[in-house]
Amino acid sequence: MDETKISADRLEVLARIQEYEAKGWFDRDVENDPEAPELTPDKVDYLCKKLSSKISRKIANRVGDRYFLKLIKKDVLVIDGVHGEEYLDVLKNGAMITCNHFSPFDNYIVFHCIRKHLPHKYLYKVIREGNYTNFPGLYGYLFRHCNTLPLSSNRRTMINFMTAVQTLLKRGESILIYPEQGMWWNYKKPRPFKSGAFKMAVRAGVPVLPTFITMQDDETRLDGNGYPVQRHTLHILPPVYPDSTLSEKESAEKMKDEAYALCKAKYEEVYGEKLTYACDEKGE
Repeated sequence: MDETKISADRLEVLARIQEYEAKGWFDRDVENDPEAPELTPDKVDYLCKKLSSKISRKIANRVGDRYFLKLIKKDVLVIDGVHGEEYLDVLKNGAMITCNHFSPFDNYIVFHCIRKHLPHKYLYKVIREGNYTNFPGLYGYLFRHCNTLPLSSNRRTMINFMTAVQTLLKRGESILIYPEQGMWWNYKKPRPFKSGAFKMAVRAGVPVLPTFITMQDDETRLDGNGYPVQRHTLHILPPVYPDSTLSEKESAEKMKDEAYALCKAKYEEVYGEKLTYACDEKGE
């Protein structure tokens, strides 16, 4: 990879990723995003109860689908394959889906590969507050209306968020969430998980379906940032289930550890190397 061709902005992000990995700061944001306006309860209709929300959702999903399918057709967003489809039966009754977060497009990779197995057509996505409140234009419209569930720094909004998540899971919907938290651009390793996704699954009594996307550099093409185009493969891993003999916290921790172990094993299998982090090498 020729770093002289990579944009200054992306080189800065890559350097920050390297620094944060060395310090074990795996859940910190690496992007230069502006401060996010607070998302108040009146600004989000999580369950699309309003007619205007339903209309916007229909339009946004249609527009978004056409946009991303065009990227796939043009070989801009490359999906080489999907493995583990036998585990998708778990989606019949709803599940919490986890995935590594390395691109603004990784949620569509997951959706594109599993959409035929979603009985209610939609895949709900948990997104950061700033993605919902900050983005203008097409991406902003999609962030606000394509079945997204934004987090918030507002306590009342977060209560509504948690209620909506439980309602959706209990009615058989599936929700995609990133247990690593922030996006680390083109980062290939799985990062340590937070327990929130697993607590929500335990409360709703649904399984967690871990997925892991692996990447390979296209040696013949560069993207708009001067970085090799990434070729993606989605790996669907065995679902993990709540343990009713344990407390909510214990069950969530067990599920979290099981899901992370599956992603770690898949990383080592595909890339042919042991998963280590720079902070481990330095003994931190």
